[in-house]
Amino acid sequence: MKKAFIIGAGPAGLTAAYELLKQTDDIEVTVFEESQYMGGISKTVNYKGNRMDMGGHRFFSKVPRVNEWWENMLPTQGSPAYDDIKLDRTQAWKKDGPNPEKEDRVMLIRNRVSRIFFDQKFYDYPIKLTPELFINMGFVNTVQVGFSYLFSLVHKRKEKSLEDFYINRFGKKLYSMFFEHYTENLWGRNPSEIDPSWGAQRVKGLSILAIFKDIFGKMLPGKENRHVETSLIESFSYPKLGPGQLWDVTASEVEKMGGKILKNCKVVSFEKNADNHITSLTYEHEGRQIKVEGDIFISSMPVKDLVGGMNDVPKKEAEIAAGLPYRDYRTLGVLIPTLKLKNKTKIKTIGNIVPDNWVYVHDRTVTMGRFQIYNNWSPYMVVDLENTVWIGLEYFCNEGDALWNMSDEEFSKLGVSEMVKLRLIDKAEDVIDTHAESVKKAYPAYFDTYNEMDTLIAYLNTIDNLYCVGRNGQHRYNNIDHSMCTSFEAVHNIVNGISDRSNIWNVNTEKEYHESK
Repeated sequence: MKKAFIIGAGPAGLTAAYELLKQTDDIEVTVFEESQYMGGISKTVNYKGNRMDMGGHRFFSKVPRVNEWWENMLPTQGSPAYDDIKLDRTQAWKKDGPNPEKEDRVMLIRNRVSRIFFDQKFYDYPIKLTPELFINMGFVNTVQVGFSYLFSLVHKRKEKSLEDFYINRFGKKLYSMFFEHYTENLWGRNPSEIDPSWGAQRVKGLSILAIFKDIFGKMLPGKENRHVETSLIESFSYPKLGPGQLWDVTASEVEKMGGKILKNCKVVSFEKNADNHITSLTYEHEGRQIKVEGDIFISSMPVKDLVGGMNDVPKKEAEIAAGLPYRDYRTLGVLIPTLKLKNKTKIKTIGNIVPDNWVYVHDRTVTMGRFQIYNNWSPYMVVDLENTVWIGLEYFCNEGDALWNMSDEEFSKLGVSEMVKLRLIDKAEDVIDTHAESVKKAYPAYFDTYNEMDTLIAYLNTIDNLYCVGRNGQHRYNNIDHSMCTSFEAVHNIVNGISDRSNIWNVNTEKEYHESK
């Protein structure tokens, strides 16, 4: 039997493993995962029964195959009615916690609510043209935004940067209010220094014009079948116990089919022969380095590390890979009795907390980028749903910088102090408990040597038994569904003996699909 080695047990890696085992019976599949968790950055961390979603993951796709795949792994239950949640939630925890093999293996349908928190006011994101928007902005700002947008329609910028991309779609005033600071906080670079292709991939069809189209589309007959930009969706699916549940279930299915998943095994190098054919990889486990020979290599590990671990890479391509930038982040889970923010929406929530899944923080007096409210992702993410609010504070950083190197205690003090500053809580003593998590290379960035990525891709395609999949495997800011699609294409090529890799790299290159987050 041929041996297929898959690096990474995130969405792309586990999808590849599952599909290979499903479609073939002559390939031995082994997955190497650096951590103990399944799901990569889509993992769910369980801290004293309270669950943390690393980054926030909405399960929505325009790809039928992906939706069918999700439904097969976690059937959609729908969302329990508001009045039934407390009873359902209490009963679920009377039985020694959740049982992933029975009633908990479901997807819930959740309302999508995301807003911008700016100047102690909430603004809908994506922006909605509502009376509340104009009241919050004030007359002067509203007029300036309007004229700025009209000017952008007449005087289109040549899109050399992400700044140009945003201004062309929203006008300079709205860009300065709602895009510039947050983007710089996220990437550590001003949007004027970032390649516009990031916006083309992440924001895509979203613009003021798209918002108008959506508003009027809801008024027309057949509105249920209208085209909707992904950033304007109003509901999504979500695993009952967090996104990691889907990948725990997938990993279980992979093992049932005979696949091997090696946890805490970090792949560190690859050996190529004179024909540019990979013959083996070496991984670290419990302080030992182990070399294994294989036939097929599917990589979802960061391209920078993949190429850096290869022998005989040409100087130019090695330099491009070494220069690829990433952004890391830290999340602080904070357990509090109540959230000070008032729910002024018409959306009913348990405890009458604000209904947001996550909130983009645009306050320039803090370094916090976003905060999630885990109660609103799924009522099953929180142990004491009736008496506590479990939130996640997100901070963007670079591995090795001051924020990254903070001790968990220092990081906790920073997060809690900024919650007080933002008036999310009254005082630090209100906090019941905290838990810190750090995630390396969460966001592949679109600057530095990224503009030479095509040269690196051309080289990687010359390695006949290597397939690069997923977000970090392609250095492309994919969502879960597109990461999965890269693996669908890779497995298709392997099973059918197709050597051309263009179908794998062309996933998610259309100019209209998903949202910035």
